[in-house]
This record gives sequence, C-alpha cells and structure tokens, in this order.
Amino acid sequence: MIALAHNDLTAAFNHIGQEVISRFGKPKAILSICAHWYADGTYIQSAEKPRQIYDMYGFPDELYEVQYPVSGNRDLTMDVLNLLGDKVSINDTWGIDHGTWTVLVHMFPKADIPVVQLSVNRRLTEEECYNLGKELAPLREKGYLIFASGNVVHNLRAVEFDNPRGTPAADAFDEFIKEAVLARNDEAVIHYDTHKDADYAVPTKDHFLPLLYALGASEGETPMVYNNIRNLGSMSMTGYIFGMEE
Repeated sequence: MIALAHNDLTAAFNHIGQEVISRFGKPKAILSICAHWYADGTYIQSAEKPRQIYDMYGFPDELYEVQYPVSGNRDLTMDVLNLLGDKVSINDTWGIDHGTWTVLVHMFPKADIPVVQLSVNRRLTEEECYNLGKELAPLREKGYLIFASGNVVHNLRAVEFDNPRGTPAADAFDEFIKEAVLARNDEAVIHYDTHKDADYAVPTKDHFLPLLYALGASEGETPMVYNNIRNLGSMSMTGYIFGMEE
C-alpha cells in the first residue's frame, strides 16, 4: 500500500530521489536487487520494456492500477554480465515487481530512469551475497544506482494490523542491525542469526539478504539512516543510503 500513500515514509523516499539527482545527476539506470525475485540462481534482466508485475493479492483495485512504465537498459545488463561472469545469466521470466515499483514511484515518480532487476539468489550464503555486492560496486562509478529492496524485520505470520509500531523483539533486532551498519561492523550483519530475536525478525531470508548486497557494494562507507520505524508489530521500514554522507 506504500505506492498509494502520501505520508512521512513516502516523503522520505521522494526527498532521497531529489537529493540523488541534485548531487549526482539523474542515474544512468537503476539496478534493483529485490526480495520478491527470490530465485534459485543469480539472474539479470535484459528486456527492453520489462513488464510491471502485480505480485500481491487481496489489495484494493486502485493498487493494481498504479503504472510505473520504465524501460530496461542493455548497457547495465551487459555490465552486470561482464562483472559477474558465469555467476549470472539472463532471465526475462520476471519483471519489475512491487518491491521495486512501490518505492520508486515515490523516489523517481516520472519513471524516466531505466530499471533492471537482479534476482536474490536463495542458494547463496549470507557472505556470498555480501561478496556478490562487492563485485557489483564498480557499477556506481559508471553512474548506475544500486537499489536494494527488502525489510530488516519481515515476519508476515506475526503481523499485528492494529499496531502502528513495532514489538519489543522487532525494535531490538532492528536497532542491533542499525548499530552494526552504522559502525560498519559488516560481520555482525552477515551473522545476524546470532541475535536472540533473529528467528522472529528473519523467519525467511528473502527480505533480509538485499541489505547484504548493498553493504558489499558500499564497503567501508557510513550510511545515512532514514525511515527508522517499525510498524504492524513485525515489520521494519528502516532504510540506509550510501554515498551521500556529508
């Protein structure tokens, strides 16, 4: 429902998009590493006009009417193929899913920046996801924006729809990860499962792993934190942006 909202959360997305363009110019293209393309391999899209996917069910009709008609970018696809070699292959069976467009519709509402999605590989360990992010880091120097979409805390089975805040366990785990990210204690984030609330906060890895790709791609950089909130009890909206520290 973020796509339809106009609140502090979405205003922060919009502000970040404006700041990126103001400081660096419009990105050449966006590489989106999104939790919702959780696949059995590392795949990159090559479609000239990737389809928009409405990969969610039971929501109001107006959500399925949101349009974010971005193009793909062959140069970005080829750069990823060149960087990752035989670790990646082209796969156009997916598209631009809601983990990507619900945020980008606020961040870059004109939909005038090409988007290429990279799958989150379920077969990789946490450290391998981090290292893959390191291999993608040179994309940033070419004018591409690396965008990782997920949630540090994401437990759908424990959602409390009448709770506008987080549970104590969600708060504790999110704070632990935030402190580690700000200290660039990447090992603590990679080994998040040592925290006592890890099983509650990360019952499945799909939504957590994008953060590891982002940390690898920004090794050593201190991020800015935004949307540092929890909601629905068991969901975290805390985000990090790298490369814009003062």
